[in-house]
Amino acid sequence: MTLVESIILAIIEGLTEFLPVSSTGHMIIASSLMGIADDPFTKTFTVAIQFGAILSVVVLYYKRFLQSISFYKNFGWHLCPLHY
Repeated sequence: MTLVESIILAIIEGLTEFLPVSSTGHMIIASSLMGIADDPFTKTFTVAIQFGAILSVVVLYYKRFLQSISFYKNFGWHLCPLHY
């Protein structure tokens, strides 16, 4: 994979991450069109860039993420029959 190909894949990931479409699917299609889909490095790069994208979403929305975890933990606690 060349630097240009990795930049193209990164741009595709960045543009499609927040859209309600599969960013992974777009990366797979783009890497297939570029002829680099079978390269083991491309597969590792795809996993790494996906992890980075997911991490950026968690960092961006960490307060909302923690509030939802707290809500579900408290919600489950109130449903527990041993609680009463």
